Amino acid sequence: MTVCPLILICDDDPVVHESLSLYLDNEGFSHASAFDGAEALEKVRQEQPDLMILDLMMPKMDGTDVCREVRKTSRLPIIMLTAKGEEIDRILGLELGADDYIVKPFSPREVIARIRAVLRRFSEQPSAGTDAILRFPQLEINLTNYQVKVRGEPVPCTPKEVEILNMLAGTPGQVFSREQILSRVWGYDYFGDTRTVDTHIKRIRQKLPQEGVPWSLKTVYGVGYKFEVDS
Repeated sequence: MTVCPLILICDDDPVVHESLSLYLDNEGFSHASAFDGAEALEKVRQEQPDLMILDLMMPKMDGTDVCREVRKTSRLPIIMLTAKGEEIDRILGLELGADDYIVKPFSPREVIARIRAVLRRFSEQPSAGTDAILRFPQLEINLTNYQVKVRGEPVPCTPKEVEILNMLAGTPGQVFSREQILSRVWGYDYFGDTRTVDTHIKRIRQKLPQEGVPWSLKTVYGVGYKFEVDS
């Protein structure tokens, strides 16, 4: 991340660009703008921003498609903007690999707080060369390259799915509440909806074998989740 982080604002509403730009300037961030999905992808390639604020509903290509394309090659932090009531779209965006979401109308101050939280979490992730590989029988979780392997074969996972699995598997048997997972993985306290955690856990389970392996993701009802290894 650069000394003066570059924030790419992707929204088709000029008012959003104007309001966020003022606050970003005041907080010492630099910024660039894109007004449709195609331009957003081009700006990601050209500008190499440190974080992207991405509206779900944009011309030419919507936010979920932009997020999907970016995630094919990059772990660029993404904060999605959604209209009130677009819960399904918010969840879909997070499943595709967005790091956070903000519901319109929003306070620019809240956006700045989210940006700082996401950048802080991203900067604290292990760098290349860090020993960030967890190994269990028939399972490998590599947080350096964000890859999960089962029986030696890669399993396609979003960055958030890898981080959740890594967090739980890092201390087998320990129960983590949904709030703890939100705080540790998304990097903030209580900003998100805890149902987001449930959705991610469900998708992780769908991608991992449920039989024939000596480990599993367990639900502790009324508390949260844990990674359990058979003794």
